[in-house]
Amino acid sequence: MPDLFSMKSPLMIRFSDGEKRIMAEYFQHPQGLLFFDVFWHQSDDSAIHLVEGEYKGEGPWKIGDAVITVLGCHGADPELASLFSEWQSYLQMAAETYPDDKVIQQIAFSKGAIAWP
Repeated sequence: MPDLFSMKSPLMIRFSDGEKRIMAEYFQHPQGLLFFDVFWHQSDDSAIHLVEGEYKGEGPWKIGDAVITVLGCHGADPELASLFSEWQSYLQMAAETYPDDKVIQQIAFSKGAIAWP
């Protein structure tokens, strides 16, 4: 499987407490991984997360105590699949209101990101 930061498939992250999130945008960070939730741009900074730890794996990937997988792999998660479908529909209908790549990069870099896939 490709490197995490070259993936184009939708990704989900699962934390050790069982919480799961879809990674709408994600970046390398000196301390691990910076990611944005779906609909992050309609929220405050609480929708942008830093996961600290060493990046390992070839899919699934691990960062700290979190595991990252392709959404829908190994027993689809219907709740996240539904949220992802809603996100994709939103992006198609409101593409002009979603921040462009330059703005997204600027936000990520302001939070310490060092690279974008």
